[in-house]
Amino acid sequence: MSDDRVEDTSAARPADEGRGAAEGVRYGYFGPRGTFTQMALASHLHSLGMPQLLDSATAFATVPAALDAVAAGEVDEVMVPIENSVEGGVSATLDALNARDGLLIRAEVLVPITFVLAVRAGTTLGDIEAVGSHSHAWPQVRGWMAANAPAAQYIPTLSTAAAAADLGADGEPPYQAAVCAPGAAETFGLTVLASDIGDNANAVTRFVLVSGPGAPPAPTGADKTTIMLYQHSDHAGGLLALLEQFAARDINMTRLESRPTGAAMGQYGFSIDFEGHVSEERVGEALMGLHRVAAQVRFLGSYPRADRRPPVISAQHGDRAFSEARSWLRSLRTGD
Repeated sequence: MSDDRVEDTSAARPADEGRGAAEGVRYGYFGPRGTFTQMALASHLHSLGMPQLLDSATAFATVPAALDAVAAGEVDEVMVPIENSVEGGVSATLDALNARDGLLIRAEVLVPITFVLAVRAGTTLGDIEAVGSHSHAWPQVRGWMAANAPAAQYIPTLSTAAAAADLGADGEPPYQAAVCAPGAAETFGLTVLASDIGDNANAVTRFVLVSGPGAPPAPTGADKTTIMLYQHSDHAGGLLALLEQFAARDINMTRLESRPTGAAMGQYGFSIDFEGHVSEERVGEALMGLHRVAAQVRFLGSYPRADRRPPVISAQHGDRAFSEARSWLRSLRTGD
């Protein structure tokens, strides 16, 4: 990507909208220009009614650099990719989020992914000996490339847009084509040799807007929470003990991934998204239960769901049921 120096949820966060309009939130994104991440940020800002702020947003060369900038206060919020419907979780984002204290996910954005094969003017398919693209993009076009340019070598780049940017510059990159977003090809003056080359027409990438520490956005009734869990030790039934905290409270998990801790081979943490907001009784009870049985619980945010879909909650797991149960127990303890 560039130097180190884009169905959104923003409509559901009026407090953030006021903060952005009144205080001039400084935005950043995993760049450079022309990335799908910039598209996600553009969608977010458009929903806030402030599309002009995209022009002043800072592009960062890597996800860790973007999150470091938030942690250091250089920007207020950054957009980064976190999950792809074909390739799964973006490990660079999951690990970088977990390695930095005080970061909070405030929103998520879903972007349909469409790839093109971009080249310099005059380049033909037969001229292509190597293709540059991001490591998450290449597996999504591998079938098309195998059928149409089977001899082309894959060259990894920092992002899809970085491949397009290098190809559009004056130098001689080690590839003759880039797999990138249509916008990147246009931004860097490239010719689109082939469009819609993705192997999965329904591919979608999920992006998250990350800020520094603070209160989560207000609950909307259609929210999601992200946490990272660590076990005290690796033992039979250890993961089950963690997951039971969700099942017992009728909480649906939307993503579960294991991530190596780096301490030793075979030691993992668990990155989890689940339905609900930290302000809800059932979610609060689950987090307290996890705090009891897990070695560590890292709360990474509660925020509106991009699809606005509310969870289905049985009556015995609603806030009223938890409140009544707490009152009943209090009466037992006090004799009232």
